Amino acid sequence: MRYGLFVKLVAKPGQRDAVVTLLLRGVEEMREIGCELYVVSASPDHPDAVYVMEVWRSKDAHHASLELPAVKQAIAEAMPLLTGEFESTQLDVAGGLGLPNQPA
Repeated sequence: MRYGLFVKLVAKPGQRDAVVTLLLRGVEEMREIGCELYVVSASPDHPDAVYVMEVWRSKDAHHASLELPAVKQAIAEAMPLLTGEFESTQLDVAGGLGLPNQPA
């Protein structure tokens, strides 16, 4: 079973687009260590919210991503732009459109 995360971050007023830009930097390195899906979204109904959907080959791959220099840098730059409101849901991902077939 793959490991997934659905995360909601809240940016300080007027900072949402800057947070989105930061979260999209360096994503190719994440693919190399096991990221199968990484989508950053914003909602027109919630002007300061940023939503991130991630699917990883494993929970260990996700944890390894947090050690990547580009990821660490993006987090460090994004933190001052956030309110501290944070919601996260861990998921067991069975599959779906857009994901590679799960190895047997």
